[in-house]
Amino acid sequence: MNSISVKELNTTTEIMEAYPIMKQLRTHLDEQTYKSLVIDAMKYDHYKLMALLELGKIVGVIGFKPMITLYYGKFVWICDLVVDDDKRSMGYGEKLLTYVHQWAKENKYKTIALSSGIQRDAAHRFYENIMNYEKVSYVFKSSF
Repeated sequence: MNSISVKELNTTTEIMEAYPIMKQLRTHLDEQTYKSLVIDAMKYDHYKLMALLELGKIVGVIGFKPMITLYYGKFVWICDLVVDDDKRSMGYGEKLLTYVHQWAKENKYKTIALSSGIQRDAAHRFYENIMNYEKVSYVFKSSF
């Protein structure tokens, strides 16, 4: 039996089991806000949340959604990607992204895009050097 697997999280219980890992990336989210946002994103925005399991324990999560824009056409947007602090640099982020790449191919999507915080130098090296992503734009935001 393979000790590493990817599982889609659908139930509220499964979603909440991923919270401690997701909290490492989305530090501003409390449990209730996280749960509400994930459930709404799944219901209204086609968001999918996958967990990478090692021996049945969640060691990483990736959230993504299929989208259509005039810029990219039909593509997959990676919303969230985090591996447990204790499990980083072990190839788990690559496994999660590879899973989404395969999902995209199977569902006829040819492009995957994501944004990454400007302070995340190690993540940028991973995306560019390991996953062969191109840096193509800046992301700007305005809060009200």
